[in-house]
Parts: sequence; C-alpha cells; structure tokens
Amino acid sequence: MAERLTIIDFVEKYTRKYPDHVYLKQKPGSEWVETTFKQTREQAWRIGAGLMALGVEKGDKVALLSEGRTMWVIAELGAMYAGMTDVPLSVNLGDGQDLVFRINHSESQWVLVSAYQLPKIRKILPECPQIKRIIVFDDAFCDLSELAENEIFMSDVEKLGEEFLATRKADFEERMHSVGPDDYANISYTSGTTADPKGILLTHRNYTANVEQGSSVISIQEGATMLIILPLDHCFAHVAGMYTLMMYGANMAFVPPGKTSLATLKNIPMSIRETRPHVMLSVPALSNNFKKNIESGIKAKGPTVQKLYNFALNNAIKYNKEYYNRGGVLNLWRKPLMALFDKLIFKNVRESFGGRMQFFVGGGALLDINLQRYFCAIGMPVFQGYGLSEATPIICANSTGHAIFGSSGRIVKPMDCKICDADGNEVPIGQKGEIVVRGENVMAGYWKNPKATADTVIDGWLHTGDMGYICPFDPEFLYVVGRFKSLLISSDGEKYSPEGFEDSLTAVSKYINQVVLHNNQDPYTMVLIVPDKDALREYAKAAGADPATDEGKKLMLSKIQDEINSYKKGGANAGLFPEKWLPSAVVVCEEPYTIANKMMNSTNKIVRGKVEEHYADRIAYSYTPEGKDLYNAKNMAAIG
Repeated sequence: MAERLTIIDFVEKYTRKYPDHVYLKQKPGSEWVETTFKQTREQAWRIGAGLMALGVEKGDKVALLSEGRTMWVIAELGAMYAGMTDVPLSVNLGDGQDLVFRINHSESQWVLVSAYQLPKIRKILPECPQIKRIIVFDDAFCDLSELAENEIFMSDVEKLGEEFLATRKADFEERMHSVGPDDYANISYTSGTTADPKGILLTHRNYTANVEQGSSVISIQEGATMLIILPLDHCFAHVAGMYTLMMYGANMAFVPPGKTSLATLKNIPMSIRETRPHVMLSVPALSNNFKKNIESGIKAKGPTVQKLYNFALNNAIKYNKEYYNRGGVLNLWRKPLMALFDKLIFKNVRESFGGRMQFFVGGGALLDINLQRYFCAIGMPVFQGYGLSEATPIICANSTGHAIFGSSGRIVKPMDCKICDADGNEVPIGQKGEIVVRGENVMAGYWKNPKATADTVIDGWLHTGDMGYICPFDPEFLYVVGRFKSLLISSDGEKYSPEGFEDSLTAVSKYINQVVLHNNQDPYTMVLIVPDKDALREYAKAAGADPATDEGKKLMLSKIQDEINSYKKGGANAGLFPEKWLPSAVVVCEEPYTIANKMMNSTNKIVRGKVEEHYADRIAYSYTPEGKDLYNAKNMAAIG
C-alpha cells in the first residue's frame, strides 16, 4: 500500500530531493525572479512559524485571495505548515455577498491577500466580524505603504517566524508533524452562482494521492517550465501545476498580474515568449483563442502562405487521424511532407509559443475533436483530460503516446471507475451513463452539508453528475459526453447532452463566440447565440453590404445560420451530431455571457440555468411562428 503522505511530507521530500532546482518564477519588474525548491521550503517555514507567533491554532481556517504569483504558493504552504485549512478564493469574485458567504461559511478567521485584492476585503470586513488579522503580501506589483490596524505585511510575519524558529523551533516541528493525511488541506468552493455554493473538503491525502494517480497517465520532464495562466484557487492548478511540478523537479512561471483581468490577459503573449514554456494548462476557451490568434497571424502573411498553411494542416490532420491510429501504410507518403512543412511553417508557429512547447494539458470542459486534431497537426497537442473538484480533480487524461482524440484519456491508477444508469446500476462497457469513481482522491465531503455529501458520495463512490462511457476497444480510456443531470429533453421524452455541439460550434466558427442549446420537452431545439459582431461586420462589408442596413443585418444572420447548417446533411461537419437535435430556431443574444451578469461562473464556464433564466422571454418567443423566423425583429435588433 502506498505511503499516505501529507502535503507537508510531500513538500519536505521533494524540496530536499531538488534543493537547487528552480521551482517558481515571477516578473515583478523588468526581470524574472526565480525561487528554488530549498528557498520555497525555508520561506514556507518562516511563514508557518510567523503564523504560529500570531496565535494561529491548528485547524484554523485562512482565506487566500490573490492573483497567481510566487507568494500565493509559498503562503499557502506556510499556512499548512502551521496546521491551517486554506480557503482559496477566486479573484473573479466581487466584493459582495459571494465573497462574504465563502469567508463566513468557511469560518475563516485569517486572510492572506494581495494588495490588488485588499480593497475587496476591506469593504466586506464589517460583515465578517470573526476575522482576526489580514496578512497583506508585500506586493512588488503595486505601491502599498499604509495598513489598517488589523493588517500586517507578510514580511513582518516572516520576521516573527524567524524569531519563533530561533526560540521555539521544537514547537513548530511538533505542529507540522501533527498534521495527518486525513486533515483538511483546504475548502474549495464550487463555482456556481447560487447564494450558497458548496465547500468541497479536500484532505492532504486527497491531494498527494491524486498527484500519484496523475503520474500513472502523464509525466513532465525534470527542469521543464509550465506557464500558469489558470487561477491557482482551483485544485486543477494545485495538482497538475504546483504539486506535479514539485514531484518532477520542474518549475512554474506566473503571468504578471494587472489591475484588471483584461490587463493580465494582455501579459500572456509576453510571458510565453520570455519563459518559453514546455507545457501549459489549458481550457477550451483558451485553446480557441490561441487558434484564432495563430490563424490571424497566418492570414496577415498573405494568400500564398495561407494556402500553403492550409495544405500542410490538412496533410498532417489526415496523417494523425485520431492519434492512436495515426500513420498507416496508405499514409506513409504524407510523412516526408509533414517533416518539410513542419520545418517551413509549423516551426515558426511554435516559435510564437517560445519554441519549446511540448503539449497543453486541457480540462475544464469538453474539447472539440477538431481542435485536438488542429493542435496536434501544428506540433503542440492539447491532451484532453477530465476531472472535477470533488475528485481533487484528475480522473483521466490523454498524454504523449497514449491518446485517443475525442476521448478524455486513460483512467488514473489506482482508482475504480464505473458507469451507472439512473438507478445506480452498473452498465456494460460502451454504454452511456453516469461516471462514478472510488479512490483516495475522493473528497472528504461538503463542509457543513451532510445531506449533499450523502447524496454525492455513496459507499465511498463519488457520483460525478457527468455522463460518459468506457471505450469499447480499449477499456483504459474514458469518454465524457456531457452533464448527466443537464440533458436536453425532447417532447417525446428522448434525452440528449448539448455540450458537444456547443463546444464544436464555437471551435469551428469564427463568427460565433458563445452557444447554449435548449430543449425542455419542446417540439424542436433552439439555440442561443452570442455572435462575434466584428467578424460578422467584416464579412458583410466584404460581401458589399453595409452592416447597419437591413440588407447587412440579414446577411450576418444568414452567415450564422450557414455555420449551423454545416452540421446538417451535405455540410462540412455533417454527421457529427444527430440532426434531430440541431436547432430549428436561432436567438441572437443582446449581451454576452459574463461573470459580471452571472451567466458565467468564476472559472469561466457558462451557467446554463442563468442563461435560460435571463433569456426566458426570447426562448419562449423562438417557439412562436414569428420567433422561429431567423430574420425576426428581435434578432435584427440584436445583431446590429
């Protein structure tokens, strides 16, 4: 049986194994600053000891609100050395009830916060009377000179820690060794937009077990660099980023934060060029943006380069097929062409990603198979994985040499996985049902919510709420096809998962940014579309029409319909999805789905129920003869 390590055991083990390896990189000014494994451990010790000097007791909860950076990682580790339970919070949370609820519900008495996020904490402080002290990161990214009475700089906490270690080191070591594998490492709140999101209890062993499980399907070379773009508050960034990199002696670099999310996003291209990462964590929206940027760059080089690029792309896609079946005798002639075009074209594309990118690890949502084929063709595969926070989170993943495009990858080991019907009975291999797993990575439960825990974890089995099936020709692979409990239901009672079509349409069409398919026992399916108005206006102008006129608006609406029709018989994407479930009515949305309007959650996933609620009148209208007409007055107004 594997040793049941705590995160503290894990950190001690690997920071001593790779003491002089670089672990963390950030850019507070004009230069990148590196922190070694040994420095990480020593600083975490000082912070942990400093927290004890402030009066932290074992089991105390500490809320952590900050952009991704070196101090985020070290502060969390320091809190764990002091025996605390961390409550990581998303920077996308506003300064209202979402933040208040998580801090109060978790019973957090301490707060670790960056200077950028400090105003949010100060604003809600009157509603969180249990908070004892706010510890402010010494922020190299913005000026902060004055603190309030109950605030303290992290540098001062470290000084207290040095004194504590000099006089009471035995007490510190006793505290750190008292932390057990079943103690709570953190409370990770679900990203829903309801008033009472659930707090997922993840133990030290949940994390170290999932790192070990993840290594059974994917690995990273020693000394490799991962650029962290995704937020650190999610356990995906913890396991696939922080702890996996630590185990392999690799390092993580952070995109320099800006005052706003948009300002941070603008720092991504520079960060990629300068850190030259070997691997990145990705989500479908990010992969889509990378693809669009690549294609814009190719288009700017003129029609000759674009034609050569398209030929090279199609050649590589046909050779790679679904990856596991790539090549073959009939495709041997394509291989030398691939090598030639890779040297002439794709190498230059990869240079824009630093020239060392080996692969992306994709998660967060279903990734369109065409997107997987695309990135593999240019030599930077996006290997789709699957998991959820309640499983800490990795359940399966594709990897170099072991991938089936369209699947979510090989199931991690050791872990049990089965597919069940609505009554909880296991179904045969190849049949769809709910994905149910059991292993040391399964959460301890939901914080202060025994009913939700009992409904979700039954006899040790985690019921994920996701629908999938085991690959019939290779049972090591799992296919995830959508949410088990958010299926569309037609008027005759047949059910269908919409995510595949939604993700595919946004991936293949540059004219469509967001999609929600809808059918709730209705006579036909309709679709809510957030268009890319700039792209559509450019299309209308190229066709000789003024986008502001009725003629131009109808042309843009027709283009949206053409993109949908590509999935019907005779279209470029025909056969990917059952025609019965393709939309018969289109609603062009007046506003996009965003975190601010609650139609996206803090991890940038569309919240279907909120979209349907917001556009309830438009949905109802789409089931009238007038509303079913593509060129109805409401669509004409929305597209303008």
